[in-house]
Amino acid sequence: MTSSSESTLLESVPNQLYIGGHWIDAEGGRTIEVDDPATGRSIRTIADASPADGIRALDAAVAAQAEWAGTAPRVRGEILRRAFDLLQERKAEFALLMTLEMGKPLAEAAGEVAYGGEFLRWFSEEAVRISGRYGQNPEGTGTMVVSQRPVGPCFLITPWNFPLAMATRKIAPALAAGCTVVVKPAELTPLTTLFFAKLLEDAGLPAGVLNVITTSTSGAVSEPIISDPRLRKLSFTGSTGVGQKLIAQSATNVLRTSMELGGNAPFVVFDDADLDKAVDGAMLAKFRNIGQACTAANRFIVHEKVADEFARRIAERVKSLAIGRGTEQGIDIGPLINDKAVDKADDLVQDAVSRGAQLVAGGKRIDGPGSFYEPTVVSGVVAGSDILREEIFGPVVSIVTFADEDEGVRLANDTQYGLVSYVFTADLARGQRMIERLETGMMGLNVGVVSNAAAPFGGVKQSGLGREGGLEGIHEYLSTKYTLIPNS
Repeated sequence: MTSSSESTLLESVPNQLYIGGHWIDAEGGRTIEVDDPATGRSIRTIADASPADGIRALDAAVAAQAEWAGTAPRVRGEILRRAFDLLQERKAEFALLMTLEMGKPLAEAAGEVAYGGEFLRWFSEEAVRISGRYGQNPEGTGTMVVSQRPVGPCFLITPWNFPLAMATRKIAPALAAGCTVVVKPAELTPLTTLFFAKLLEDAGLPAGVLNVITTSTSGAVSEPIISDPRLRKLSFTGSTGVGQKLIAQSATNVLRTSMELGGNAPFVVFDDADLDKAVDGAMLAKFRNIGQACTAANRFIVHEKVADEFARRIAERVKSLAIGRGTEQGIDIGPLINDKAVDKADDLVQDAVSRGAQLVAGGKRIDGPGSFYEPTVVSGVVAGSDILREEIFGPVVSIVTFADEDEGVRLANDTQYGLVSYVFTADLARGQRMIERLETGMMGLNVGVVSNAAAPFGGVKQSGLGREGGLEGIHEYLSTKYTLIPNS
């Protein structure tokens, strides 16, 4: 049952498309329902954009591009800073809204508000630090001027699992760089992005700089935008399969692309590791966001000497986790995003067990309402199990063992993905070797969470292209221009 405070909040969230500074209905009045995964009930009816609506949003971004690019960096930065301040004032509302549409516990949603807000603050500061170079060429015949210019109109496609942070991580650097944007949030969790658009409007963002389209037909709406020669940048966070299709589409117009794709993160525990710290790190790396994160630890690769004790300790912790609707006090594990996600997690667990793995904790779906799955630990997972190859995206710990460092590295790198890895060891020299040997774009050494707005987020191999956050994040939205001025 939705409380009166929840109903009031939901009614305050815009339910139309945001195009050219106006809230408008979708073509033909089409609508879609947004459900609460904890109850399975609809909580808001919103506009369902058509391909024509998508082009109208791009039209608005194109029309606003020149003026926004010419806006002083300080002004752009101050708008982002005002947005950060407003988000702090409204953090309770944003946290509750994310819990309602995505399911994560309120405490985690509040953490996402803090994390997502940092991208606004960080890039408000980076807007005024876009720099270039000026100097004589080696021949002494002229002066070289290297400057950075906004790429131009951008299309940003965000995922459902972090509705605020994935929006701010793309929108903030784009706006700081002087780019206008069209944002398409995920169909499953679009309300936070609509609410954030309203916040940016309140912060003074000019009309047309940000445009938001919500739709149930993502491919049909995205394709004409990507194929339009006026678009200059595509940024996507989601599955590798969809990312590959978008890269292929973007090749026609040679678009700048940023792709934050799938993960299959190894969590390597050596026999000299502090097991208390390793278990604490594992709980964060696995169960943050109910395991629905591309950075979630997927394969726990534990030295054979400590594997049984590690499994015992983590199972003990897992069994104590409270499961329920995220709006309730003391809840650790909310629902998965939908029944399809529950089916996938259960299929992976059952496949592992059928091949010889031992079920140490959990391992069952929970009867509805809502799409819940028990926090689970399986140990002794054997090679060839689906759970070692596929991204789980659920609250499941899968444990395999290794005998020496070389085998641990081989198991960790045995994947098409390379987003993040986690290593626990007391040996600093070994830790340094693992930094060099593990094929991932990020690594946590004796920590279970690595994400930070000031750090470059991204992977290698089929985990993506480009970086978000850090000094590198704004450069994804800038193009380099070189000018030669002769001496005479």
